[in-house]
Amino acid sequence: PALRRLVDTADAVIHLVGIIMPIRRRGQTFARVHVEGTANLLDAAKHEGVTRWVHMSALGARPEAVSDYHRSKWRAEQAVRASGLIYTIFRPSIIHGPDGEFMQMVRKFACHRLGCLLPWMPYFAGGLFGRGRSGRLQPVWVEDVAHCFVAALSTSASENETYPMGGPDVVTWAQLYQTCKAHIPGALAKNRPRPIPVWYAKLIAGKPGVPFSLDQAIMSQEDSTCQIAKVERDFDLKLAPFAATLAAYVPSMV
Repeated sequence: PALRRLVDTADAVIHLVGIIMPIRRRGQTFARVHVEGTANLLDAAKHEGVTRWVHMSALGARPEAVSDYHRSKWRAEQAVRASGLIYTIFRPSIIHGPDGEFMQMVRKFACHRLGCLLPWMPYFAGGLFGRGRSGRLQPVWVEDVAHCFVAALSTSASENETYPMGGPDVVTWAQLYQTCKAHIPGALAKNRPRPIPVWYAKLIAGKPGVPFSLDQAIMSQEDSTCQIAKVERDFDLKLAPFAATLAAYVPSMV
């Protein structure tokens, strides 16, 4: 009933709800939030006569994904496709912007004065000592993502389409951190990117006090990259470069 009241005067739904880390004691799981939550809202939208749906998925969503996160995102996509609504699905790589939780976390990593004692710019990498491969990213600016979500409502070319989405720059986690450090005011030279062996990350993931999940450790080893020509063409958009955009907004971060 609450979802029906939410959409009872709407023509369209932009669905952004998602979690990156499950909290089982609160009933927050990927299945409940991504799959059941999407299905419930789709039912409410159809009941109230909504005809248009714009959906936030994730790059890497696929049926055979190694992570529960990506498999649940795929199942949500499939519910959208089967709904009968006119849909647009976006699959972004990591989204960056001044108010986002991710960039606020990176700022703390870069500026924290305990960096000499603890790995304050940690990332996951393969190998026994974390000297192996880590996944590559294509950070995409939050305002570019927001532009496409809104524009999809009036862009006929986007109807019943799925768009991978990333910025124009492909970086490793270490390169991403180094770029952030170069622009964040107050970043400490001693706070450097430091790998955590992914085998160890998987061992401790989800335990009390550990701020990441098993799925995050698993996904860190996959590339989150894509072709961007389709989204740039259909939305008449030039996706913003990472370093220049970061440099413009990072002084305002608090």
